[in-house]
Amino acid sequence: MTHHFDAVVIGAGAAGLFCAAQAGQRGLKVLLLDHSEKVAEKIRISGGGRCNFTNIGTTPVNFLGENPHFCRSALSRYTPQDFIALLQRHQIPFHEKHKGQLFCDRSAEDIINMLLAECDTGGVTRWQPCQVRDVSSTSDADAPLYRIDSDRGLISTPQLVIATGGLSIPKIGATDFGYRIAQQFGLRMVTPRPALVPLTFDAEAWLPYAQLAGLALPVLIDTCPADATPKHRKKAVVFAEDLLFTHRGLSGPAVLQISSFWQEGQPIHINLAPGVDLPTLLLRAKATSKKLIANELASLVPNRLADTWTAQNPALQRPICDATDKSLQSLAGQLADWTLLPNGSEGYRKAEVTVGGVDTRDLSSQTMESKQKGLYFIGEVVDVTGWLGGYNFQWAWASAHACAQALTTTPV
Repeated sequence: MTHHFDAVVIGAGAAGLFCAAQAGQRGLKVLLLDHSEKVAEKIRISGGGRCNFTNIGTTPVNFLGENPHFCRSALSRYTPQDFIALLQRHQIPFHEKHKGQLFCDRSAEDIINMLLAECDTGGVTRWQPCQVRDVSSTSDADAPLYRIDSDRGLISTPQLVIATGGLSIPKIGATDFGYRIAQQFGLRMVTPRPALVPLTFDAEAWLPYAQLAGLALPVLIDTCPADATPKHRKKAVVFAEDLLFTHRGLSGPAVLQISSFWQEGQPIHINLAPGVDLPTLLLRAKATSKKLIANELASLVPNRLADTWTAQNPALQRPICDATDKSLQSLAGQLADWTLLPNGSEGYRKAEVTVGGVDTRDLSSQTMESKQKGLYFIGEVVDVTGWLGGYNFQWAWASAHACAQALTTTPV
């Protein structure tokens, strides 16, 4: 027996649940399936369990990919205000935490339950867990019919939506299924890599800073070379966020943000005292104080950082009044532009998202349909990646909505 549906959505995460619900409520007979027994594990663990479900300041500028303009259409047609209105209809309380980031007051489970309720309203059939063994299509390029061989039986559909996410956090079920389907049907790929992920450094080189594990401070961070032209530096993406030292490297919002832009072999630049005129203040202290340089520096940056920094240079282990102007200016410069070369990242096991994916050159920005007729890709599996702060969830909602509006009960 073959089960026939108007549309089949593979992947019951944020994008898949929302797309299935929207399509079902438009009158389509929809099947949503996932290999995992639990739905939306990424929603469940996001935002410390409270789900940073959108950002009210979302614009296309907050996304990266080979074509950063691809996301414009979907984002303009389904906005954060639209998703907020959905939460309000379900009477889910939420709050703004930081820089436009919206979180549930109670739990991420509120978002999951809302999406499941929306699927129920749309009469969506859900199969979980359900393993897909094979996907094929008829040879009719104008009106293909997809055949899905699953462990719950054979399925046929004229419209197949892939919403299986990226490679991030394999322990909650992330796989390369979506990428394999894209390649099977001749779509191009942008090489995936971990993003929104802590960066690591050579163990020996990092040894002096490992003792700072747990220390957090506000910084400015970018990947622009120090010798870049003013024109290139002006275009560089700079984040003003908190930095967190770890035993193996750096984390915190600042590093998670810049990790999406960082490429292997590229240095990062950190201003450890943004908004502080270090040269002036250190030279002024030299003229008035007999304290150790570390003690004076501790009034400008965290005490532990001041001690660790000065301990590495004998020229800085003296009263500030005995220091040369040159050494103090050098110290100020190093703190304002700490240049580091990561040797890697913590990888997909700690990455919040995946950069890269299905090449947007092979997708319609209006409908999310691929050049393979009837085959759609939405959410994280696509080469569209948002900054930290709710943007990736907004892309999930927006791309799912664009796709759901394009699906039809009578495919041409």
